[in-house]
Amino acid sequence: MTAVLRLHGVSVTHGTTTALEGVDLTVDAGERVAVVGASGAGKSILLAVANGSVPATAGTVEVLGADPGALSGRALRQLRARVGTVHQHLELVGQLRVVHNVNAGRLAAWPAWRAAWSLLRPQWLPEVLAALTELELADRVWERTDRLSGGQRQRVAVARVLVQRPELVLADEPASALDPVLADRTMTLLAGTGSTLVASLHDPALALRHCTRVVGLAAGRVVLDSPAAGLSLADLSAFYGAPR
Repeated sequence: MTAVLRLHGVSVTHGTTTALEGVDLTVDAGERVAVVGASGAGKSILLAVANGSVPATAGTVEVLGADPGALSGRALRQLRARVGTVHQHLELVGQLRVVHNVNAGRLAAWPAWRAAWSLLRPQWLPEVLAALTELELADRVWERTDRLSGGQRQRVAVARVLVQRPELVLADEPASALDPVLADRTMTLLAGTGSTLVASLHDPALALRHCTRVVGLAAGRVVLDSPAAGLSLADLSAFYGAPR
């Protein structure tokens, strides 16, 4: 198997606070990995290291065969075009219409002139509408994004990744604001893109239903790494409740 993401001995410290400590993690192409753990365990930081937005204090990071920290300019843009992220805080532009926020998933792959032109005449409209239809948001395509509910904005962020068609999807709590039916649908869409998926999840049931592997963090360390088929809801409930 080809490794899509490889972390070796990765630590992240902020002053006297250690967010990740000695993390070793390899994710192969096609895997669907759920990252679980209590709040503050390091899940979001792990994903931020993987997408290059937070540098590792120690250790090595390899994403799609490259170290994002060693890239700049065009090479970094090309790597980012291959990695799609659903951020915990969504990273949407509220003043823009939904269509433009979804099309932002294509920006790294478009030349500057096409990105600018898309603000006047939105590009990829059939693809945008198809993604929004899957997420029950097609009727909001022309609405300003800041007029949507929290759950609707979360689905816009997911639609952005769907139209991006990345090789690696990093999703930070992509269904946290959704009801159970929409949460299942969203995870089905993310897991069914054909991309490698690494998603931080608070809901053990979603992790077991939609992922092939579960990685558990506690105090910034990997303390669980198991095929999802070998775990039960009781196992994950015990993991959340056990002192570390």
